[in-house]
Amino acid sequence: MLDLRFSDAELDQRRDHILAFIQDRVDAAGADGAVLGLSGGIDSTLTAFLAVEALGAEHVHGLVLPATVSSEGNMSDAERVAQDLEISYDVIEIEPLVDSLLEVYPGAEGDREAVGNARARVRGVMNYLVANHENRLVLGTGNRSEAAVGYFTKYGDGAVDCHPIGTLYKGQVRQLARHVGVPEELAAKTATAELWADQTDEDELGLSYEVLDSILATHIDGPLSVGATCRLLEVDVETVERVRTLYEQSEHKRHVPPAPDPLE
Repeated sequence: MLDLRFSDAELDQRRDHILAFIQDRVDAAGADGAVLGLSGGIDSTLTAFLAVEALGAEHVHGLVLPATVSSEGNMSDAERVAQDLEISYDVIEIEPLVDSLLEVYPGAEGDREAVGNARARVRGVMNYLVANHENRLVLGTGNRSEAAVGYFTKYGDGAVDCHPIGTLYKGQVRQLARHVGVPEELAAKTATAELWADQTDEDELGLSYEVLDSILATHIDGPLSVGATCRLLEVDVETVERVRTLYEQSEHKRHVPPAPDPLE
């Protein structure tokens, strides 16, 4: 696969760039700090580490938002991150809110994807409830790989004020996390959105992040054709075309809702 790792100097540059970005976004909004959801995963953990460095622990508020499908280990890791960084945080069970949605619309019960996305959207509502109350911005935790293939919930974890790590491929997220001092057991964790039981990102995507990152860098973000990408990365045509399809079909997720062009 393609080596997308940064040098130490590049890691320092990316870190400083993200810190300045967070500071600038909060200052420009006249906000008093930031709120972010903590899942126990590497993306939210790195974002929390960077937010604390950029703003100070007193200006960062973490939300741990478990559902019935959330693993005890991930929720424990989420609280550990908040405690290690010495930020204020709340643990709020979201399943009663999801249940209330299904009570008024029981037709969606049993629809794994619809209910899973509802969980993500409830978390978004809670993030903004707290952020509005405290005059803070909501920091997203999405990375470049997930954004490119639409692996996020529209108006759920995609409903944020900014994405500090949004220019980093998944492998680069892990690399920067280690660089800024995230413990290895957190940096190396298997990625899961935990929208339903036993979900993992790579199983749902159908390929590893290493392969996905390489295809994105060479074919989607880069200049190589499908054939050239297959030869360089030694992957089959179907895998590259699958990533291309995911990218094209999720285009609507990466932009604000469209309106018709104005009439002349």
